[in-house]
Amino acid sequence: MNNLKDRIRSGEALHGCFVNLGSPVSAEIIGLAGFDWVLVDLEHGAGNDVVMYQQLQALAHTQATPIVRTDELSRPKIQRILDAGATGVMFPQIQNPADAALGISMMYYSPKGIRGMAKMVRATGFGRNVTDYLTNLEKNLVGVIQIETVNALKQIDSIASLADVDVVFVGPTDLSQALGVLSQFDHPSYQQAINNVAQAAKKHGKATGVLLQDISEYEMYYQLGYRFLACGADSAFVTRSADEMVKRMKEKRNQM
Repeated sequence: MNNLKDRIRSGEALHGCFVNLGSPVSAEIIGLAGFDWVLVDLEHGAGNDVVMYQQLQALAHTQATPIVRTDELSRPKIQRILDAGATGVMFPQIQNPADAALGISMMYYSPKGIRGMAKMVRATGFGRNVTDYLTNLEKNLVGVIQIETVNALKQIDSIASLADVDVVFVGPTDLSQALGVLSQFDHPSYQQAINNVAQAAKKHGKATGVLLQDISEYEMYYQLGYRFLACGADSAFVTRSADEMVKRMKEKRNQM
């Protein structure tokens, strides 16, 4: 089963990684590592729309399904992301069901949504695969709504109930900050929040996702029912490896 949306609905644990260095090369490296999905981060990453396009091209020959986190809730931006060939969109800083519904509507053409139609784009093979693209759109596109605000948390049941929301995805740092317990992931308020998200998702047959701050958190979220699990980013891997190498080289020098 290669279709990410089918795998999400089957309840399989799916592993992802963020890419935020704005580099097609690092995106390709991450894609070849074996992740199920890779997220190109426009919200906090160093890249722009042009670089995103190149990153999607770099990911095309890997097994990882490409998702893009948008940096704005606008029809033109979501259209550009999908026309470039992204298989899914992550919507950050959602405040309420209306925001979530608007985002999802931007992913689909009329009458289902408000996306504009263009045939000569990368997503359709530059016009070669238009019929196939349109026929399989609803089977393939993945809509990911981030839960990282107090307002969204309060309305999680309504957000999770929306059609074509495939994943409700916790943003741990933003959500903990919004709750007044920044990065205190064992705090009762945060623990209650991630439980509430998991319960709402389960009630409405949706997947629950999160960006793990450390791999040691895997079991905690898995036991709650989280299956769309990301850990790490290209920038984090470079930073940690560089810091570790500098540390080891200094230790060697001090031994001389």
